[in-house]
Amino acid sequence: MQRIDSSHPPTSIKTYRNFKTGNLSSFLLNTTPTREYLTSAADFIRESTSTTSITCYNTAPRYLQNLNINMSEKGPLPGSVPPDPPTYEDATAARTTTTSTTNRPTQPRPPFPLSLPILQQLRTKRVILASQSPRRKQIMSYLGLPNLEIIPCTEPEDFPKTMGPIDYVLATATKKAQIIYRQEVDNAEKGEPGLILAADTIVVDGVHGGAILEKPRSEAHHVAMLKDLRDAGRHLVYTAIVAMVPLASARMPGYAIESHVEETSVQFDSDVTDDLIVAYVKTREGADKAGGYGMQGLGSILVSKIEGSYDNVIGLPLKATLQLIQKTVLKADDDDLLPEEEVDEDEFEG
Repeated sequence: MQRIDSSHPPTSIKTYRNFKTGNLSSFLLNTTPTREYLTSAADFIRESTSTTSITCYNTAPRYLQNLNINMSEKGPLPGSVPPDPPTYEDATAARTTTTSTTNRPTQPRPPFPLSLPILQQLRTKRVILASQSPRRKQIMSYLGLPNLEIIPCTEPEDFPKTMGPIDYVLATATKKAQIIYRQEVDNAEKGEPGLILAADTIVVDGVHGGAILEKPRSEAHHVAMLKDLRDAGRHLVYTAIVAMVPLASARMPGYAIESHVEETSVQFDSDVTDDLIVAYVKTREGADKAGGYGMQGLGSILVSKIEGSYDNVIGLPLKATLQLIQKTVLKADDDDLLPEEEVDEDEFEG
């Protein structure tokens, strides 16, 4: 990787001196970096972080200060699909509108919800996500379900981890779904839900015989966990999804249920240093996550390769979830077309 030298001079002697002497914050605040500078900066940081103390100030670099980005404005998530989607020109214009008073660009509006019959059917019903994970809530919001409710299961996850990772994660997600079903199916105020969705994600260690990793218990445990994941070279992430839909016929067991387990392989970068692991642990980003890292945030700096679904590592594989929802709703609809079961009155005699 090429470093800055006399054949690639910076914009001034001052910025060059700041960069070479390790004054990285001054370099960023007084320079408009090119791809070459950023490449050299990454090389510089990798070689010097173990010995050089770099001070970063809470000041935006010059090339960011002039962008006038308004991060406080958010576009609403549409609750229904328009009868005729806008043209691409109109959609583009809507996502890049500017305010008349400040002439600053707003945050891009989210896309319109998917116009699928299954989702249109659910948009008029209660949909419950049996999870308090903000990441799963965000992923589910992409489906544009306006009546999405977050009702986490508060029962302990007490299945023995000796039962194997796939069986364990599936049993845990099924338990969550069934508990929320029993709790909400006879809700007199809101009515029964149209769909209950539960999920559970685990990380399986690649070092200690495929052990199921929990959330880190302490800073020391957290550091050791991430070092093991790095040294293993590869670990697996499993997410079990369970969907339940109450049956209109009340045919036993009273609901349609389907499940799916998604597997993703994750590889940590072997060049990740102990110092970087300790620095990441101190951010506490991974303190509440099984496996000890958040792929959607700073934790991505630890990862070099993913095989499979990216959002599975975050906590909910969207494609598999949508397919499971469709399968479960159609199964419930098919049940409504079956003839009602005849009751043998002799069973109730005597």
